[in-house]
Amino acid sequence: MSFISTSNYSVGMARPDRVEALVSQWEKERPDLDLETMALAARLLGVGRMIDARIGALAAEHEMTVGEGDILLTLRRSGPPYRLLPTQLTDSLLVSSGTMTNRLDRLERRGLIERVPNPEDRRSVEIALTDGGRKLVDAVVGEHVAREQEMLAPLSAREREALTRILRKLAAHIEAL
Repeated sequence: MSFISTSNYSVGMARPDRVEALVSQWEKERPDLDLETMALAARLLGVGRMIDARIGALAAEHEMTVGEGDILLTLRRSGPPYRLLPTQLTDSLLVSSGTMTNRLDRLERRGLIERVPNPEDRRSVEIALTDGGRKLVDAVVGEHVAREQEMLAPLSAREREALTRILRKLAAHIEAL
């Protein structure tokens, strides 16, 4: 497998990385494995972890978790009046109701959201973004997009389009498994 051998790197190509070292070890121990697939999956996982770490760092800078940020962002992008039912948030963010309640409690203590009576059903409440919560989200989402731009900067427009198509195809396949 040429992608493993350091002697096959020409001028301008990246030097071997951790994934290639890992795969090289497997090549010696189990040459029967599909090592190209192993390497690609490892790279996808690694990139995902790096992106998660950068998003987590931004959330921490604003004294919240990524999950709490997800709630605020979801409320903000829902449009005026920036209110959703707890079940809508739970469904949108794919978390349990217990997890959602804990996150909502923390955000409410910080004054970023409030629970308001549901005008259509007096037995339930809606989760509303406060003015302070909206201002925070508007500031943070700009920082978030700037970090995403920084991370994707090495990719040309054509590469980004190709990557988008490939990742959509891969995600659809994995979801169907």
